[in-house]
Amino acid sequence: MISEARLIAARVLARVWSAEAFAAAALDAELGRRSGMDPRDAGLATELVYGVLRTEAALVVRLSALTPKNRLDLPSPIARAQVLMAAYAICFLDRVPAFAAVNEAVGAIRAEGDVRTGSFANAILRKLAAEVEAKGRPSLMEAASASAPGWLRGSLRRSLGRSAAEAYLAAGPVPPPLGLSLALSEDRAAWVARLREVCPEGTFEEGHASPRAILVRGAGDVRRLPGAGTAWIVQEEGAQVVALALGARRGERVLDACAGRGNKTWLLADEVGPEGAVDAADLYAAKLERLKEGPAGRGARAAYAVDWAARTGSFEEVPRDYDRVLVDAPCSGVGTLRRRPEIALRRTAEDVKRLSELQIAIVRSAATRVKDGGRLVFAVCSVLREEAEEVVERLAGEPSGTGVRLEKQPIEAELPREILSEGATSFRLLPHVQGTDGYFVAAFLVRKE
Repeated sequence: MISEARLIAARVLARVWSAEAFAAAALDAELGRRSGMDPRDAGLATELVYGVLRTEAALVVRLSALTPKNRLDLPSPIARAQVLMAAYAICFLDRVPAFAAVNEAVGAIRAEGDVRTGSFANAILRKLAAEVEAKGRPSLMEAASASAPGWLRGSLRRSLGRSAAEAYLAAGPVPPPLGLSLALSEDRAAWVARLREVCPEGTFEEGHASPRAILVRGAGDVRRLPGAGTAWIVQEEGAQVVALALGARRGERVLDACAGRGNKTWLLADEVGPEGAVDAADLYAAKLERLKEGPAGRGARAAYAVDWAARTGSFEEVPRDYDRVLVDAPCSGVGTLRRRPEIALRRTAEDVKRLSELQIAIVRSAATRVKDGGRLVFAVCSVLREEAEEVVERLAGEPSGTGVRLEKQPIEAELPREILSEGATSFRLLPHVQGTDGYFVAAFLVRKE
């Protein structure tokens, strides 16, 4: 009998490879259609999907070496998924016996009517199981590192160092916990206790990087829990830190320049209070409409659809005297590899170069909306130097042509010392260190020329 977990994981992987679906969204859709599924099976499906995507290249190399032609030729995405899931289980999962992994993969392929591929899979998987039994399991960290594209490995090593780059690529848990962001007036300990009481099957813990964060695992759809959308919203812990890094104070006027659906807008409006004001801007008007309909809509004063790089849309309508502006710029998304491992397969070095130019253009335009002596914080969900220090150096060192000068400035925020050292003008968040997604954040003083 073929487990439901394996069937679900195979369909998700096939969609990622053949339809360029995002693994997290495809998996959520599959699991959402099976509300009564045993949490252990859901957990196994999740681990198989994320594990295969993170170690795919290493698994293919190892399996190819066991074939007569030194090449892993499989006729369909489903067959590929079944073979790679079995290989992942054999190499890295203690709780799945090797014989069970082989039998389920072979049975699933033969159930598709492909007896020949089933026999081929049976042969190479049994060889792999014998090899692992004789030599021991390979290193998951090394497999994850070897599976990353060469350009990405090189960029991470230049940005973090060799050992930290390998730890970054193998960082867990996978998938990471869900983050809740509490309103400023709420008592975090009290909410942790309350959520544990109403949802005993889930785990709820206080976050370490953000003073507002509650980390959730195994609670299902959290939108059904008390406080959703009022006392708290769903927001990844590192994203909370990015918003807090702006250092927004009561009564200030703030712009969330790349607001998206408004999670950071919501947090910033809470920080400045009713005596302050927060506006939101984004390239996509549809996102701003969703922002207005959600919790952030109750805190945002105005919303502007703006193409900062082209200086079109509502660019001229945006006020020019904000105390602080947050630019959470479009980027490669390398910081989200734990929850979106397929990014490593879809991004290129050319993408990073193009996006860094876009980031510079956006920051320079958004800076014209900051008052003289105000602050701008630049952030990306990437840890690559090309989108981090190199962007900062160009912003601070090159003429902007906009009548604005950007100077590196210490970040004005109360964050844990292990994240933000005294006087620091920038910092990184790293999944293998802080447990968040990966981010780079830098602050500037804005001077009008």
